[in-house]
Amino acid sequence: MYNLQMEFTKSLIKGKLIKRYKRFFTDVKLNKEIVTAHCPNTGSMKGLLDEGNDVYLLPNNDPKRKLKYGLEIIKSRKNLVGVNTHMANKIVHHGLQNNLIKELKNNEIIKPEVFFNKETRFDFLIEKNKQKSFIEVKNVTLFRDQKTAEFPDAITSRGSKHLLTLIDAIKKGYKSYLLFLVQIQNMEYFKIAKDIDKEYYNNYKIAKKVGVNFLAYRCNLSSKKIFIEKKLKIIND
Repeated sequence: MYNLQMEFTKSLIKGKLIKRYKRFFTDVKLNKEIVTAHCPNTGSMKGLLDEGNDVYLLPNNDPKRKLKYGLEIIKSRKNLVGVNTHMANKIVHHGLQNNLIKELKNNEIIKPEVFFNKETRFDFLIEKNKQKSFIEVKNVTLFRDQKTAEFPDAITSRGSKHLLTLIDAIKKGYKSYLLFLVQIQNMEYFKIAKDIDKEYYNNYKIAKKVGVNFLAYRCNLSSKKIFIEKKLKIIND
């Protein structure tokens, strides 16, 4: 890992997607061999799962793991897409530590995974000049045109709950941020997919009006590294 970029622990291996099934498994053709890789994404992965798509796997030698590969990246319609949802918070943590998110620079305290109440834990609590802020991170992998990333890719009641709890945090004196982490190459814009989840879109509008701060940042990703690169314009009404 470098100061401004996160490297994968091992070089990724390129293969061809055959299929994803039971949410956690993907069959992949590596050379002439077919292997089963762990899929670290329980979402719908809408638009990414066409047979024959290039995929990039991270090998592991952990004897405790049954599967020797993990799916990290899919190439869909000429764009690399990071699909490992567990990487999202690591990428954002790295971005906070290295001041890659201009609205969230120079924090005195950065704490991952902090409980707000008994039911809800936010991804980060940061503090600067005695102002505490909660940050919730959403990993974005959906794009339906060549320049616009979207969230969510399926109905998300959990996502709506997080929006409403970010509003509660404001009422208790915190600042609230929702950061859409776009793990998709070449995106320039971000929007809420209101045709997929109207309730989430409505809660987004309420939260925005109350003062929740919404940010969208795109990652630079390759088979060697992944890090926060560029702020995207949010184009919802």
